[in-house]
Amino acid sequence: MPRRAKSVREGRAVVGAGIGGSAVAHFLQQHFGPRVQIDVYEKGTVGGRLATISVNKQHYESGAASFHSLSLHMQDFVKLLGLRHRREVVGRSAIFGGEHFMLEETDWYLLNLFRLWWHYGISFLRLQMWVEEVMEKFMSYGQSAAMPAFAGAMSLAGAQGSLWSVEGGNKLVCSGLLKLTKANVIHATVTSVTLHSTEGKALYQVAYENEVGNSSDFYDIVVIATPLHLDNSSSNLTFAGFHPPIDDVQGSFQPTVVSLVHGYLNSSYFGFPDPKLFPFANILTTDFPSFFCTLDNICPVNISASFRRKQPQEAAVWRVQSPKPLFRTQLKTLFRSYYSVQTAEWQAHPLYGSRPTLPRFALHDQLFYLNALEWAASSVEVMAVAAKNVALLAYNRWYQDLDKIDQKDLMHKVKTEL
Repeated sequence: MPRRAKSVREGRAVVGAGIGGSAVAHFLQQHFGPRVQIDVYEKGTVGGRLATISVNKQHYESGAASFHSLSLHMQDFVKLLGLRHRREVVGRSAIFGGEHFMLEETDWYLLNLFRLWWHYGISFLRLQMWVEEVMEKFMSYGQSAAMPAFAGAMSLAGAQGSLWSVEGGNKLVCSGLLKLTKANVIHATVTSVTLHSTEGKALYQVAYENEVGNSSDFYDIVVIATPLHLDNSSSNLTFAGFHPPIDDVQGSFQPTVVSLVHGYLNSSYFGFPDPKLFPFANILTTDFPSFFCTLDNICPVNISASFRRKQPQEAAVWRVQSPKPLFRTQLKTLFRSYYSVQTAEWQAHPLYGSRPTLPRFALHDQLFYLNALEWAASSVEVMAVAAKNVALLAYNRWYQDLDKIDQKDLMHKVKTEL
């Protein structure tokens, strides 16, 4: 079917319906008003890297499983949408070194602290204090993120306590924001963004393809809210009509495979011949073994008041994170037997250091690459912060309120933007 171009009109386009795309649609409407038309293009399912997998008619998180307590934008979204925090089901954790457990959590908080101090010394407490300080400063100001230390702090924050998730699935935040915004979700793959001009203003033609055929539409503001990296089919998106050309936004990402395995854990591999005595629900690893990173006895996204975590001798749903898909022999190493294995592969985060500079945030006048901030640190909250900044920047540029852009004395003013 030949490509057809629709009529030119004022509108906003967002490419990607993950947390970044959903949040920027919300913030754009918040600033421009309820009458603004926002088209959100998504080739897959709404939620992006916030996703679930169904096992035995229950849904489990296969993407980002939890958020830090200092994820203030996410906390605000949950309140705004009338969602609830998922009930926490307590489980003990341990660090596995390939042959034995290096560190085991107990039910006693002070004993856990003593073991951490005994194993890692005072450096552990210093590290914990540093991570909390970085997180608090970031959520207060959202400025001056030094790399790669900042990205490391964000990743370590995810390994600390005070984590939470959304009852019913974290992806409900994305679908909820789009519904609240009344965005027009177009299930299609965007193939190109072409620059035109009209009356001295930039105008962008967004071309896309879906099961019906090829089409395009025109917009005055476009936000790219999906990673443009070398290992992603979204990298087929091209930019035309720009001088100089836009060709420096790509980079390499770290792939991560999530396997949801419904089966019986092989506790003998971890030094517990009797599975009834295996006490851990969460296992982290050191560099060895190298074929998996974490192993968690996970709970469904809907937890009733009577829910209990499966005992180690029972068949349970385990979430295995690994750098590559697991071989059958590796699955047999971790599980005595299993009923099913379902996998999801993510481009989890940028390979920091693979680019000499950060990608450009503003690619052109009113054309933004939201995921550029992911190269400073990759987390759901960072994407929400990027979405807020894009909406503010687009709004201030649209109304030529240049005093609010690149303020040299920003640190001396009351910080209300973030």
